[in-house]
Amino acid sequence: QVQLAESGGGLVQAGGSLRLSCAASGRTFNDYAMGWFRQAPGKEREFVAATSYWSVSTTTYADSVKGRFTISRDNAKNTVYLQMNSLKSEDTAVYYCAARFRGVATAAAQYPYWGQGTQVTVSS
Repeated sequence: QVQLAESGGGLVQAGGSLRLSCAASGRTFNDYAMGWFRQAPGKEREFVAATSYWSVSTTTYADSVKGRFTISRDNAKNTVYLQMNSLKSEDTAVYYCAARFRGVATAAAQYPYWGQGTQVTVSS
């Protein structure tokens, strides 16, 4: 089992920045690929970004956040981050981190472990 806990959400004005954190526990963090997803009211959960296990040598982003969001991980702290810059009102959602063994994936169904989510609200 992997336990995940997100933090760092909040209210920010359009154009601002936030950094989300996801602390992991329970298994060897280095063995897990980590992903960020988000879900806006009335919409399906969508992929945001993911990083491979061990390092950020392999990362992938949704087109909607490329150039604005950056995923990173600190294996010594068992934590993955999502730096969000140039935020837009359409980024408003509950953000979830997720974990899966080894390989990067973009489909939510491929991640067996999830955090409880953190709300990000961008005011225009």
